[in-house]
Amino acid sequence: MRRSSYVLAVFFACGLAGTALAAEIPEMTEAMLNDPDRIENGRVLWEEQCRHCHGRAAYPGKAPRLTPRRYAADFVYHRITYGFRGMPGWIDIYDQHERIDMVAYILSGRFSP
Repeated sequence: MRRSSYVLAVFFACGLAGTALAAEIPEMTEAMLNDPDRIENGRVLWEEQCRHCHGRAAYPGKAPRLTPRRYAADFVYHRITYGFRGMPGWIDIYDQHERIDMVAYILSGRFSP
């Protein structure tokens, strides 16, 4: 499936068809997602913010367990940026670089919820 078709499929599945959000997801290369500096920065950001709801001590109840082996980078970036259900979007808190760093960490082998 082409990237643009995939992004549109995600937006339809999330009920976001008709929005301009598809243009907001940056291209994330394998090199970016495997960069050790990005992964480490993503880990630090995860520890500061995300672990409160998605960490081991948060279960059951606060937020769903993350299963990164099932996720595509665009999907994770979209959820971090715009939120989903009870999770807030972090677009006004973290810049694009930081949100990509979080994606890199979540999808890395170093990720530990």
